[in-house]
Amino acid sequence: MTSAEAKEVADPAAAVIARRRLRLVKVVHTIIWAFFVACILTVHVAAWLGAYVVAVVFVSVVFIEVLILVLNGMRCPLTDVAGKYTPHREANFDIYLPRWLAQNNKIIFGTLYVAGIAVTAAHWWLSGTGPGKP
Repeated sequence: MTSAEAKEVADPAAAVIARRRLRLVKVVHTIIWAFFVACILTVHVAAWLGAYVVAVVFVSVVFIEVLILVLNGMRCPLTDVAGKYTPHREANFDIYLPRWLAQNNKIIFGTLYVAGIAVTAAHWWLSGTGPGKP
């Protein structure tokens, strides 16, 4: 029996509170994750539609999240919060995502983010309206 399991047996009310708090963190984390995924996908759509300023705004919004991750050792701060309420450390212990997606989240959406920046820059440049163009 782990120390966390022993605490649950010793104080079942505290275990219920911890499970509720973990559930709240997971819900909030999932909502924030979905927001940033939507932002990343919006970059692509905006670029294809020629709405380059919109694309740059969404690139900037996601960049703030990237900075937060970098400053926190490439971990979401909510992961540390969730860790207070459970001994489990599966890839998706802190978010409502399938384990495979949680494990590969940074690679998948990091690639889509960088691709969105590249697509935006290429479309903007080729449109003849990009920075430095008359």
